Amino acid sequence: MIRKLHPDDREQIKNILSSIDIFSAEEKDVALELIDEAVAKPQQDYYNVFVYEDEGKVLGYHCTGKRALTDGVFDMYWIVVDPTAQNKGIGKKLLEHVENFAKERNGRWILAETSSRENYTPTRNFYLRNKYSILTEIRDFYSMNDNLIVFGKYIKI
Repeated sequence: MIRKLHPDDREQIKNILSSIDIFSAEEKDVALELIDEAVAKPQQDYYNVFVYEDEGKVLGYHCTGKRALTDGVFDMYWIVVDPTAQNKGIGKKLLEHVENFAKERNGRWILAETSSRENYTPTRNFYLRNKYSILTEIRDFYSMNDNLIVFGKYIKI
């Protein structure tokens, strides 16, 4: 089941994030900051967090929001699946939820940013398998030899 974030989901999400080796400590901190922002201000519409829950256990989540100053572009800030639950279709279900969430709000584009580091290859392949295209790549963005890759999917029918 995919549902809106509850404040008591934070600890489970923190545990999931801490178990993901490719995320740096700083990335994990940023991810938790967005969770905290969504919990602290549930009426805001910039960081919308939805969790995938099975039998009371959070197995993944996404954080998505409409990009400021646009009339139909959504940023997918995070899509995360517990490593113990990967390769079971949870990421795809979360991604479909992102797309439906944006479509229900007259979205045209979904953008997702990621790293060019080798350990992010499965992430990039996930986007490509789900019909996202590389829109741009900015060299040495995060650090030397770590490029920003922006994926996008046009969802307007």
